[in-house]
Amino acid sequence: MGENLTVSILAGLGVFYLLVMLLNVGFAAYQHYVRKDRTQTLIWTGVSGLFLIFSIIYFVGAARLSAAESQLTSAEDKLNKLEDNPPVAGDKVADAEQEVTAAQEHLEKTQGSLWWMVMPHFVRDSIDWLMGPVTYFVLSVLLFVAFLWFRRYLVDPLVAWSILAFGLFFSGWAVTDPNFRLIVTKEDNVPIVLLIFTVGFFTWLAFRKGVLNDERLARGEPPAEKAEEDKVLVWPDLVYTELIAMIVMTFVLVIWAVLLKAPLEQPASSAKAPNPSKAPWYFLGLQEMLVYYDPWMAGVVLPTFIVVGLMALPYIDFNQKGNGYFTFTQRKFAITTFLFGFVVLWCTLIVLGTFLRGPNWNFFGPFEAWDPHKVLPLNNINLSDYFWLTLGVVFEEGKGWYIRELPGIVLVLAYLFLLPPLLARTIMRPFFVKMGFIRFFLLVNLLQFMAALPIKMVLRWTINLKYIVYIPEYFFNI
Repeated sequence: MGENLTVSILAGLGVFYLLVMLLNVGFAAYQHYVRKDRTQTLIWTGVSGLFLIFSIIYFVGAARLSAAESQLTSAEDKLNKLEDNPPVAGDKVADAEQEVTAAQEHLEKTQGSLWWMVMPHFVRDSIDWLMGPVTYFVLSVLLFVAFLWFRRYLVDPLVAWSILAFGLFFSGWAVTDPNFRLIVTKEDNVPIVLLIFTVGFFTWLAFRKGVLNDERLARGEPPAEKAEEDKVLVWPDLVYTELIAMIVMTFVLVIWAVLLKAPLEQPASSAKAPNPSKAPWYFLGLQEMLVYYDPWMAGVVLPTFIVVGLMALPYIDFNQKGNGYFTFTQRKFAITTFLFGFVVLWCTLIVLGTFLRGPNWNFFGPFEAWDPHKVLPLNNINLSDYFWLTLGVVFEEGKGWYIRELPGIVLVLAYLFLLPPLLARTIMRPFFVKMGFIRFFLLVNLLQFMAALPIKMVLRWTINLKYIVYIPEYFFNI
């Protein structure tokens, strides 16, 4: 297992864990000087020491491997020089060949001794199984619900930093796998790794401020934003802050441009298309939707409703609380709906399309090799086939489509027009009373179109349902 490790990988992991160690030292200092918590200071100092040990281990491994490679290179150079001068070499060639063989054996032995630095196969296989399309989406939803449910516990800096420290350790450990390393370190995939951490951080920060404000409101105190109404001048306070931020970001982007090559490929050609052919990262969610819907639906209807819905939300919303300050308790429905659409139905699909979709748009685990010859049997079936074949009715191709697709058409119409009144009379009656007829039905219709994607995904995964309505005669499929 250690044969996949190189000196640069081991040294890079040593540097990575050294940086993580410094982050934990900073958190220990925060616990000591800000929180005045001596126990947590000792704990996080110990965690920093563990990361320092990991860093030293990988640096030592890099040094051992480098020494073994240098020994082999020296032996091979010596052998090449002797072979170039046969009259002078004499019997020294045989001795040099033995040195090369011994150096090769030493290198293999050194690589084999590093097996424990690599993530075990059973861990990688378990993660690949958990990252199947069904379990990936289900876990995403469950983690989202768990975050909302346990938000008061998870927004604690100690808990959040513990999760971050474990995530950084695990991500560094995962880089020892060559398949994972090949995907994650690809130049145009690096921003997606940063997206995962930044979306997680800012979502956590917003919830932390919201939970703190909810606690203040429960005590009868105003939100923190209302209590801190100190004003500063645009010039020079704001302009100086923006100038510093601009300089820092310019420096970061310049360093980024130097260290990471632009992922430019050959000019586009119909004779040779890349496999997989992926859209830019911000369109990967739409490309994933094309797996479950036809292009007119995934590329036109659903994006249009997303944009129109975002513009219409301020006019539909009847809740006047939570304006100008962070809160969750006062805006549970709005925040939950928005985050489900953004995090679960958008960000997770971007991550899925970036790291888990490989050649032929097949699904691969994060530690699975992208085999272009991988073949998955597709046994998708339409709703009309489920319905009529059960009754023993067979339709001739191109005839009687309106009868053939009647079950799907009835189901879609019932979903769009019968479900809103049913919700208005049952679980969403308080919304109907406060919003009125028009605003309520607009809200429910937008929610229905948002829910159409996970519904279709679940139907495809569970019963292999391809189309609810299938009318190829008019190129109309749902």
